[in-house]
Amino acid sequence: MATTANIHAPLGAVTVLRLVDAVYNAKSSILSWKEARDTRKALSLLSDTQLDDIGLTRADIAKI
Repeated sequence: MATTANIHAPLGAVTVLRLVDAVYNAKSSILSWKEARDTRKALSLLSDTQLDDIGLTRADIAKI
């Protein structure tokens, strides 16, 4: 009878997985930061009246 309870990952597989996860998380963080930066830039181009129409003030832009 075969069991799979004692099967281990190949040597270094966990390290590779952690490295891939770190790269993926770094990429996700950079993309999130860029999206927030682009949003702040677009909002800063709006007039105070336009910002008021969407319920924001100039001070709110920095919080995004």
